[in-house]
Amino acid sequence: MAKKGESSNLTRQNWIEQGLQTLAEKGVEAVRVEPLAKKMGVTKGSFYWHFKNREDLLDAILQEWVKLQTNSIIERVEEVGGDAASKLLYLFELAVQDNGRAESAIRAWATNDSKILAVLAQVDQRRLNYTKNLFLQVGFAPFEAMVRARMAYYALVGEFTIGTRSNQAERLAEIRLQHAILTHQH
Repeated sequence: MAKKGESSNLTRQNWIEQGLQTLAEKGVEAVRVEPLAKKMGVTKGSFYWHFKNREDLLDAILQEWVKLQTNSIIERVEEVGGDAASKLLYLFELAVQDNGRAESAIRAWATNDSKILAVLAQVDQRRLNYTKNLFLQVGFAPFEAMVRARMAYYALVGEFTIGTRSNQAERLAEIRLQHAILTHQH
């Protein structure tokens, strides 16, 4: 049982954030109730105050990742405003600020779980469509816009899969050059 008052100290969000961090660092297999509780300095009772079971936590972690790495990024780009080329640059810059570890862990998880694979497919499609629409607004024809969106997106996902470089200045310089190449109209 949870100690008196313990469950009120830790929120559902604390568990989700710790779970997402553990997922990014060690993969989905490491996201287990007892080790998380131990790491957070609480009993398992605290967990069951907020979640039905591990599956419930995993669902919440996945939704949090979608919110952070897709929805909120699109919202931030839209809030900045400006023309489509400026939005694309900001989108690319935001994307390279992520180390890709959670993304890689979720892609690995999806190889063994069709439900996760379906969510990931939706995320990929939403990101590609958003990027394609920005290229359309820049003035590219639909086919060219999609090819450019895929080139940018696949390069980023590939970097996450291979492992991102730690030099942030180099990554930013590279993504800015990619932006210049991909938005250039001949």
